[in-house]
Amino acid sequence: MKAFAALLDRLAYSPGRNTKLQLMQDYFRSTPDPDRGWALAALTDGLPFTFPVRRTIMELMDKRLDAELFRLSRDYVGDTAETVALVWPDTAEQTDPPRLSEVVSRLGLIDAQELGDVIAAWLDRLDATGRWALLKLLTGALRVGVSARLAKTAIAAMAGHRVDDVEEVWHALSPPYEALFAWLEGRAAKPDITGAPVFRPLMLAHALEESELAALDISEFAAEWKWDGIRVQIAAGCGEARLYSRTGDDIGASFPELVSMFRFDAVVDGELLVVRDGKVAPFNDLQQRLNRKTVTRAMMDRHPAHVRLYDALVIGGDDLRPLPFIERRARLEQWHVATRPAHTDLSELVGIADRAELERIWRETRGASIEGLMLKRRASPYLAGRPRGHWYKWKRAPITLDCVLMYAQRGSGRRSSYYSDYTFGAWTQGPGGSEALVPVGKAYSGYTDAELIELDRWVRNNTVERFGPVRSVRPGLVLEVAFDSVQRSVRHRSGVAMRFPRIHRIRWDKPAAEAERLQTLVGLIDA
Repeated sequence: MKAFAALLDRLAYSPGRNTKLQLMQDYFRSTPDPDRGWALAALTDGLPFTFPVRRTIMELMDKRLDAELFRLSRDYVGDTAETVALVWPDTAEQTDPPRLSEVVSRLGLIDAQELGDVIAAWLDRLDATGRWALLKLLTGALRVGVSARLAKTAIAAMAGHRVDDVEEVWHALSPPYEALFAWLEGRAAKPDITGAPVFRPLMLAHALEESELAALDISEFAAEWKWDGIRVQIAAGCGEARLYSRTGDDIGASFPELVSMFRFDAVVDGELLVVRDGKVAPFNDLQQRLNRKTVTRAMMDRHPAHVRLYDALVIGGDDLRPLPFIERRARLEQWHVATRPAHTDLSELVGIADRAELERIWRETRGASIEGLMLKRRASPYLAGRPRGHWYKWKRAPITLDCVLMYAQRGSGRRSSYYSDYTFGAWTQGPGGSEALVPVGKAYSGYTDAELIELDRWVRNNTVERFGPVRSVRPGLVLEVAFDSVQRSVRHRSGVAMRFPRIHRIRWDKPAAEAERLQTLVGLIDA
């Protein structure tokens, strides 16, 4: 646990990608099995703990620290695990810290009634950094700036392999990944995944820049609509089926009606949508289904899931990835006609005669409620990652509106000391005819580090109320917000929700009274 804690601590304070990769490679080389395997699981898919860990931790703190003092400390630090780690009393037992494998194996057999005593005993055996790492591990919120892909890149680089080689076998293995490390270190053969419904790394697109568009030979590209859903891969074979997100997460549990109908031998690529009567519903409808652990029949009926397919990686055991896109597309069409998998259709290819027609169609995508266009080189093989010059996404231009900052919340990780998450609103008519602000979105990106410092200072100087880590501020700062679309939402008091909002500009010059009205956003939906 001591080595794992040191790794997390250094990762949290090392912003550079290459530095993080080197830190992880050093750890995985020097740490024995099974500890390194459990560490890899924590950095990627997480460990499958289902205990009421947060409640247990708070119950432990109630016995050791005044509740109001802990609340104030938590508000100042900005992170529960770090606060507990700092205020937990040091003991003489810290000479015997638990191993990471000891923690995982004990939790695998523990009774919920014992959880509090066991966690307390572990915390007594650890120093502040170890306590912080243990609590991060238990809550599943490491937040050290490492994605699952980056952790897999580290173990691949450690042994001179490509990360795609690791991705290909990943879902056929399970923690603590001893077979994976044995292969990477040359002590065993590559794990056999023949016929298994495992994830294949996706081919991704580059955003199309204005300068690149002028240089493209349009005749070399096929065009498709860019659908506003989430990218998925269906992998089916040996009587099993999996639905993977673009990052390789198995999301099939949230869409059981899809997975239960995929009885074929293929790996296909597409977009997960909600479709009613042949029409694609707004992204907000799909969000009602994402990350659900329990899905009711009523939910499936209200938000019917559908996959719009646009590429094939494997059909009937044949790896199609080396083939040109246009040949893979033909094989996909033939397979779909023969198989007719339920809850799927094919993404339409858009006929483009010349550049002028392409630009005209792109300009009309907003009116058609389509996110934009995809341009795919006809001769492109299916290449993992984001190879330049093959696939382009040409999203419609974002909408920008001036909104008023209403609330600010502390960030996490390196931003835990700053108010970096901003809720903003638009004006509407309140009770008695007075003007009132209602929240329309939340953003935590789009500004520079220097602007973050200015925003944080403004929030602290203009706070009117506090709610734990959240501050309510006076309506005095206008943010120009960029977003892709706006949809109706019953979850928000304003009745609307922005899609991908981000801070475009800070309008220090603009009076809050001149910001947008709610009717403007509603008008965008109606239009």
